[in-house]
Amino acid sequence: MQAPAVFTGVDVYQRSFNPQEYLKEFYTLSDSEGRPNAFLIQNLRSLFTMFSLDGLRGDTLIDVGCGPTIYQLLSACERFQEIIALDYTDQNRRELEKWLKNEAGAFDWRPVVKYVCELEGDSEKWAEKEEKLRQRVKQVLKCDVTKANPAAPVSLLPADCVVSAFCLEAACKDLAAFRSALRNIGAFVKPGGHLVMLITLQGTFYAFNKQVFSCLYLERNAVVEAVEGAGFDVKFREVQPWPPSDVRTDCKDVLSFVARKRASVTA
Repeated sequence: MQAPAVFTGVDVYQRSFNPQEYLKEFYTLSDSEGRPNAFLIQNLRSLFTMFSLDGLRGDTLIDVGCGPTIYQLLSACERFQEIIALDYTDQNRRELEKWLKNEAGAFDWRPVVKYVCELEGDSEKWAEKEEKLRQRVKQVLKCDVTKANPAAPVSLLPADCVVSAFCLEAACKDLAAFRSALRNIGAFVKPGGHLVMLITLQGTFYAFNKQVFSCLYLERNAVVEAVEGAGFDVKFREVQPWPPSDVRTDCKDVLSFVARKRASVTA
């Protein structure tokens, strides 16, 4: 599948992104024929591994570029007491709020929640986990990672952890913008706190619902250098292949990593 020419940047998401179709396409645990969603399962396992690491806990976690999803918070909510969810797109935030408020028509995350509970040792605790996550998400705010303060005009206190999954490569037009955005979201993290990310490698697009969205082509070493340049030391990382049969994207791999913010950062 060849990617048609599409534009990169945050504005296209406000105009064109359909969160319901996106959730159906990428975040059901299995397809209509019962085949498991290898992409989602791989990411759930990576997040479970990362949020099980020693020292990765605290009071506050900020989710940057949360989209309409909760999967990235299911393991995190066991380690952090308060969660602030940030996303650029109005319709994504509304979709997330529907689930948080348990409104009719909200996406059914129960199969995914049960899977994460199974990883944690007891799939029967899914309802308890859903309630815990709903209680711990305290705010859902607009953000723009290209701004020095992505949450402007709100000023957030530095958090113990920032998690961001598949956000910056969608929002940034080039490597310089990516490095800048990393510094911007890194400013949300306390010295000694952590940055947890999932990020696509060697991809230029992803598609669903007859639409194509561009993403920034990134190599692993460039990501690691940008993270270190933002004042962090990578403590854990793994690269896993994107399922090769998935024609919805040309991405080759997914990089998962945990990085710790240095006590002092040289500007």
